[in-house]
Amino acid sequence: MSHLSVENVSKIYPGHNADDEPVLALDDVSFRVEDHEFCSVLGHSGCGKTTLLTMMAGFEHPSMGRILVDDKPVGKPTWQRSVVFQDYALFPWMTVHDNISFGLEMKGLPAVDREEIIRRHIELVGLDGFENRYPHQLSGGMKQRVSIARALAVDPKVLLMDEPFAALDAQNRALMQEEMGRLLANADPVLRKTMVLVTHSIDEAILLSDRIIVLTRRPGRVKANIEVRLPRPRDEDSPDFAKLKKKIRGLIHDEFEHDI
Repeated sequence: MSHLSVENVSKIYPGHNADDEPVLALDDVSFRVEDHEFCSVLGHSGCGKTTLLTMMAGFEHPSMGRILVDDKPVGKPTWQRSVVFQDYALFPWMTVHDNISFGLEMKGLPAVDREEIIRRHIELVGLDGFENRYPHQLSGGMKQRVSIARALAVDPKVLLMDEPFAALDAQNRALMQEEMGRLLANADPVLRKTMVLVTHSIDEAILLSDRIIVLTRRPGRVKANIEVRLPRPRDEDSPDFAKLKKKIRGLIHDEFEHDI
């Protein structure tokens, strides 16, 4: 059982040159993700979504404020906060089996325990029979399935996903969203995690999330914190889905108009 808190987080980057002004990427961002909650961070490109995720992972640190997991400050990266990247980040010289095994080996699990975990997660993401394939032998959707299986296999407290389906073609993206939605609807024990998804897709956020954080344009601030009460599995053609989509689109469109 884990919860994640973002408390008054700001991130400032120095200018590229000595005369450049510092860049305020995030400004006083605060929200909380409850235990087993799926939270999406939504906003325009450049609003600080990925910066926020990298700080949750421990790859960067806030300039001000703090991020906590179970009331303990996030420090260096650890298997307790797994990350699924947009670009798959698989080891090309390793098979599907070995890519998933890697984190378990780093965690120190003996081989006899690893094999059952690997088998269960390969089955979870629908890659039975592809255990001995290499990344170059897989489609984009299959590679991302491996990335998700690898991230979940180490049993993290928090799963962080940085636009994991953005690099896929429209058909595979819709398929992966539908598959993730199905797993969440079935309350699969493997997915009983605290999860944060960075996305620019309103449909994806509504389809998967219990909570949606809408950020303003840079510097990113929390514009809205929306609890999604739609039943699972979600129906994208339902009036309630359309109503929420219209509301969120209006929030984001407001940000665009401010820049005109």
